[in-house]
Order: sequence, then structure tokens, then C-alpha cells
Amino acid sequence: MEPGTQLGAYEILRKLGEGGMGAVYEARHTLIGRHAAVKVLLPSYSQDQAIVSRFFNEARAATAVADPGIVQIFDFGYHSDGSAYLVMEYLEGEPLDLRLRRVGRLAPLDVARIGRQVATALSAAHKRGIVHRDLKPENVFLVLDPEVMGGERAKVLDFGIAKLASDDPTRPATRTGAVIGTPEYMSPEQCRGAGSVQIDHRADIYALGCILFALATGRPPFQGEGVGDLIVAHITQQPVPPSAFAPVPPELDAIVMRCLAKNPADRFQSMTDLAQALATVAQNATGPVARIEPYTSAPTPIEMAPRVTPGTITGGAAELQPSSPRRRRTIVIASTAAAAVAIGMTVILLVGGARTQDKPAAAPPVAVPEAPPPPSDAAAAAPIDATVVATPTPDAAPPTPDAAPPAKHVTHHDKKPDKKPACPPDDIYCVE
Repeated sequence: MEPGTQLGAYEILRKLGEGGMGAVYEARHTLIGRHAAVKVLLPSYSQDQAIVSRFFNEARAATAVADPGIVQIFDFGYHSDGSAYLVMEYLEGEPLDLRLRRVGRLAPLDVARIGRQVATALSAAHKRGIVHRDLKPENVFLVLDPEVMGGERAKVLDFGIAKLASDDPTRPATRTGAVIGTPEYMSPEQCRGAGSVQIDHRADIYALGCILFALATGRPPFQGEGVGDLIVAHITQQPVPPSAFAPVPPELDAIVMRCLAKNPADRFQSMTDLAQALATVAQNATGPVARIEPYTSAPTPIEMAPRVTPGTITGGAAELQPSSPRRRRTIVIASTAAAAVAIGMTVILLVGGARTQDKPAAAPPVAVPEAPPPPSDAAAAAPIDATVVATPTPDAAPPTPDAAPPAKHVTHHDKKPDKKPACPPDDIYCVE
């Protein structure tokens, strides 16, 4: 849809994203000026009544829950071309899957606080008889909120395949044998296609356990070549504890493993219990809470950052944070200035030596070592932890400005008309 298109009382401003079934646009209410996000289903899919019912199911589920951790839905309907659309709260922040791609994995304190917020929001949904059934990092959005721990709040999105208690009990929620969800984060009962096992709120608890595992380690609990491998793993394989892949406290390890129990009866029996357990981990965790820089939905170098390869992360959360652009520029300037001072002192020594021998000579230009290259756009755009201080590496350490260079590096060659001495290639202070 082009900018200026009218959808009910909203005017399309720009496209925010696009998927296989539709697109999301930024829009503005023409009367009150409120900004909103409009999710539009492609016309081809809007002709399928089952898909449209699932699409509008998101509006029914979200508006049934009054919780700050659930995205608000303002309106829904059909465009003149037949496309179904939803008008929802416009969020400024960062989706959780993008956060994972940027930093690889999170510190235990951040895992616990984000997980607790998601569990609290879903607890409110479960109390209204709503089961999400497609919980994954892409459906958790982090927005700035100075009133909560860490300065950001997690909001749960996309209740499109949610199971509502008000659904007609005589009508199956899905086709027989249908598997709905995202394989990396699906519960064993969902992987079986329901069958005789009733899918209830404990399926969301399993999915949140998979998310906690991914936040703590940088990878989901199971990986496979295809969907079939993942489904078999969720049903039959016991997961390896998160501590096998990253430094995870025993309390968080136990919480994740309990969420990932194959039998729903062995998991936490409510999101409230899970939220309380994660709150205890957050209280006992040490280290600073991550400082989050403002993020916009417009394309930025952060969005184009490459995905972190699982298994390559060896340090903690602080080690994954790049130095700030301002600090890096300071290092480059300081290194260049120190090198210039050292070179000037070298020239003075050489000229002084020439005068004592009454051999007038003009000092030729001296090669200046190149300054370290400026940081890339992707690295410069990434936020840092407030406690992380960038320091130059030993290899890039500049010469001490107020100390003369070692004598062995200062070489004066007597020039002869028939032979020109050569300086060692690695001696930047040698003058021929």
C-alpha cells in the first residue's frame, strides 16, 4: 500500500516490514494524530476464511487481556481491495530475535528479567483462557520503559493462532493432524499434532523454556536439518542443560530444564509460578543490567548486522559488547598524536647529532605509522553496557609521548657518495 492510502480512520505513512502473508505499515489516525502499526493480509490470503478467522483471532485475544505486556489492538476490518487488516499499538524498540542476533546471548540477569516479564503477561492471558501457542523470540518486542527494571519492557505479540476458551468446543481449532507453531519452540504435544493430548497453557510454558534457553546460550535447545528432525527431538530427546553451552547459574539451569519437561505435569503448572522463580533468580544475580540504546524500526546498521554463529561465543555478556564510537575515536586520535610526538623527538635527535659532527643535512620525511581504521558502521551502531570501558589492544598501544624512543631504534648513517645504506624494513625511526 502506497503512502496516503486510507484504511478506516488511518492513513498509511510507510512500510515497516513484509512477510510471506502480508506487510506491516506505520499509519496515523487522521483526526487525533495517533500513530499505529497496521498489519495487512495479502488479498490472496484474505479470500481464505480460515486464514482470516485466525488473523482476526489475534484482535479477539489481545483485546481480551488488559496487561501492559500484551500489545494493544485498536481496530480491524477489510480494505476496499478485500485485504483484511489489524490496527495495533505502534511500538518503538527492538524484537527479541534481533537482540539475540546482535549480542549472541544475554547475561543471566537479563534472561531472568525478560523471562519474568513475558511470564507475567502470559499469566494474565492464561487467566482469561487464552493460550498463545506460537511463542518465540520474534513475537516478543522490547520497548523502552524507565519504570521497570532494565529500562525496557517485554511485550507479547501475534496471538494469531491463539486458543481461546470461548471457541466453539464442537469445532476443532485446527485441521486433524495439523501442526501449528514454530518448530524450534514447539511443545511435544504440539509436535504430535494434538491428537488425544489436550494443548493447554503448559505448552506456552514449554515454549518460554525454549526462549530462556536461547537467551542464555545463543541457540535453541534443539537443532536439526529440517522440521522433521526438530519435531522428533522435541518428542523424544532430552535437552542438554543450558550450562553446557554458557555460564548459567544452577537456579536458572533448573528452571529451564523444568520448563522443558516432556510431560506437561512435570513442568511449572502456571506462568505465575514461573514468574516468581525467575524473579528470585533476578534478585540473586550479580552484574549490571544491560543499558539499551533507543531503537527505531527504520533500517539501520544494527538491523543489517550478521547473525552470530551459535557455539562461537566464549565470554560473558560484557565481552560481547563492542566499544563505543566516541571511545574508539579517542583511541585513534591519541595514537596518532603520540606517534607524531615520538617522530618529532626522533627528528630533533637526528638533527642534533648532525650538528655536532658539522655535517649539514636536511632530515628526509619520516614514515608515519597508519592509525587504526575507524570502526565499521555495524559495530559503531551497537549499544554498550554502561560498565564496559574500551581499551586499546597491546598490539595497537601507541608510543609513550613523554619518553624518548629506545636508542637502538635511532640510527644515523654516514652518507657516502658511492653507497647508500639501507634501513631495516621494520625500523620506522631509521633515517637513511
